[in-house]
Amino acid sequence: MTRKTVRIAMNGVTGRMGHHQHLVRSILALREQGGLDLGDGTVLWPEPVLVGRREHALRALAARHGLEHCSTDLDAVLADPTVDIYFDAQLTSAREDAIKRAIAAGKHIYTEKPSSTGLDGALALARLAEGAGIKHGVVQDKLFLPGLLKLKRLIDGGFFGRILSIRGEFGYWVFEGDWQPAQRPSWNYRSEDGGGIVVDMFPHWEYVLHELFGRVRSVQALTATHVPQRWDERDKPYDATADDAAYGIFELDGGAVAQINSSWTVRVNRDELVEFQVDGTEGSAVAGLRNCRVQHRSATPKPVWNPDLPATHSFRDQWQEVPDNQGPGGFDNGFKAQWELFLKHVYADAPYHWDLLAGARGVQLAELGLKSSAEGRRVEVPEISL
Repeated sequence: MTRKTVRIAMNGVTGRMGHHQHLVRSILALREQGGLDLGDGTVLWPEPVLVGRREHALRALAARHGLEHCSTDLDAVLADPTVDIYFDAQLTSAREDAIKRAIAAGKHIYTEKPSSTGLDGALALARLAEGAGIKHGVVQDKLFLPGLLKLKRLIDGGFFGRILSIRGEFGYWVFEGDWQPAQRPSWNYRSEDGGGIVVDMFPHWEYVLHELFGRVRSVQALTATHVPQRWDERDKPYDATADDAAYGIFELDGGAVAQINSSWTVRVNRDELVEFQVDGTEGSAVAGLRNCRVQHRSATPKPVWNPDLPATHSFRDQWQEVPDNQGPGGFDNGFKAQWELFLKHVYADAPYHWDLLAGARGVQLAELGLKSSAEGRRVEVPEISL
């Protein structure tokens, strides 16, 4: 085996998502398993270069994980010819400029979503990357969740017949910050800093719907800021100017209709933090982060509406669990699984279609969702291209 060291500039990994999912559970997990085997006698050994604005936080993070390289000088890191890949998990508002600089430096690009704060910027990044001849990808982690992988297996096997509708519920209660510390950074609730649940979650819903069920043709959304005041990391009150809940209806190619509620102001009364119910002519399924339950047409009970009598059975018990029969290794972390595919794309030219254009579709849907809510109408979603 030949070991090839791959140096990756990782910008924004002092944040929650960048640290836990991308650094620890993806890149460092690859190192713990001995690297990434390309299948041709080459093993990729990822070497992260931590990048950010706070030197003390970077040094502490590097020391905690036994890493050698960190810097607050992005341009110097991008000028280093030994760095092949630039990864971005910064605030959305800082992302577009940094990616442009990385493209100009000839680095391959892998980035969290959304790739930009607006469609024009997201498309510009995709066109710049294509023109530079580099490889590029956008994180679309929900596709690699065990629950949605099981759901895709059902779709590919024809379990549903003709799919009629998709109902999605996502969210949980994010503490305001006065009684208990908030689980999310305060910038998420300030629109001027790129916050808002539409900007955060509609890009996810775009690729989930597009990949599993069909392209989104129209969106009708209603947004709300249900909690108008929150407390920041310094225990100071601030006005929440971004939407913290969104209620969306999406028309898909093929005629299916998706309804997805997204909220940081909902207390969870479901099995998982996100669940999708898919109903088809031949069967239905409910998929979450890890689990998936099904009810086939042949086993569908015959409910009768009678509000005068209590229910004598549990509706949930009438569904069958889809088994975890993925193979001897089971399901891997979704972020790590996509990192592996991207690295194989860069170094072994493996197929990969979750690129900056795919990321731009997510930005487009968020932008049009906000437009729909502001104007109180259904909005068409045109196809975009380079």
